[in-house]
Amino acid sequence: MRYELFYWPSIQGRGEFVRLAFEATGTDYVDVARLPQEQGGGVAALMKVMQSPTTHASPFAPPFLRTGELVIAQTANILAFLGPRLGLVGDDEASRLAALQHQLTIADFASEIHDVHHPIGSGLYYEDQKPEARRRAENFLSERLPKYLGYFERLLERNTPSEGRHAVGTSLSYVDLSLFQMLTGLAYAFPVAFGRIEAEIPLLAALRDDVAAHPRIAAYLASERRLPFNQQGLFRHYPELDSG
Repeated sequence: MRYELFYWPSIQGRGEFVRLAFEATGTDYVDVARLPQEQGGGVAALMKVMQSPTTHASPFAPPFLRTGELVIAQTANILAFLGPRLGLVGDDEASRLAALQHQLTIADFASEIHDVHHPIGSGLYYEDQKPEARRRAENFLSERLPKYLGYFERLLERNTPSEGRHAVGTSLSYVDLSLFQMLTGLAYAFPVAFGRIEAEIPLLAALRDDVAAHPRIAAYLASERRLPFNQQGLFRHYPELDSG
């Protein structure tokens, strides 16, 4: 089955959660917008699908996946589709629903992280909303960050069959990969604040390290396919928004 991922070519963003699923399983995929335009890639290829009047369930925004005649949008929805096919979730209904539930909570978490540096509107530059961003950062770091991380730490703790090593079931899932991405992104965006709380989430920290050591993920992280964090993506480092 051919998988085509459509996402902005210069950032990790929400597309990275899908890339990690492909990379961890050694699944062949095409990151369409990162291809040269002469090979049918670039942002133009992404926009062509979004604007096509014949595309079933036209995406509101990337990331979206095309496979055969299907076009599937929304990160959690894409991963719920891929999970059983790539062996990243159990076959039973309870596991699939739990994984989707946790991925949707991760999506909420990601939105709150984004809104730290863009609290007024995505259409404005960060420089246009600095005072509001500082107020948002104070609340996020003191209230929301520990609440989310505490929830996911307890999630691992309560998954006794996996001895706290996995979020769902007893083997690597797309939720584990997404939690890895969240933790690495937080360490980039808020190194001081995250460093302060890391000791309180030992199971999450161990999961992050286990995923990073996964042979295929380790190879991916060392490759050019893994885009670096930057100031245009979901996770952005502004020292004035970080606090210890």
